[in-house]
Amino acid sequence: MDWQLLGLSFITVFIAEIGDKSQIAAIALSGSSKSPRAVFFGTASALLLASFIGVLLGGGVAQLFPAKLLKALAAIGFALLALRILWFDDNGESE
Repeated sequence: MDWQLLGLSFITVFIAEIGDKSQIAAIALSGSSKSPRAVFFGTASALLLASFIGVLLGGGVAQLFPAKLLKALAAIGFALLALRILWFDDNGESE
């Protein structure tokens, strides 16, 4: 097993998930629940399943298309999102 890749994956997902909507929903659900352990196992298994599906789909897409094309598409997508954030407000109107 590649321990460096495992650690990098863990750190990336851990930092990305801190304070997101699902974590806030889990906090609210566990606060109003009589079984916080069930909330923990439910949210942990949901994150594992979503990550597993993402890894499987990502691996399949990586076999179909060259890595350079996928990186270019990701870069274009992020650039478009950045431009939208910079020049449009929440209503989709230009500022």
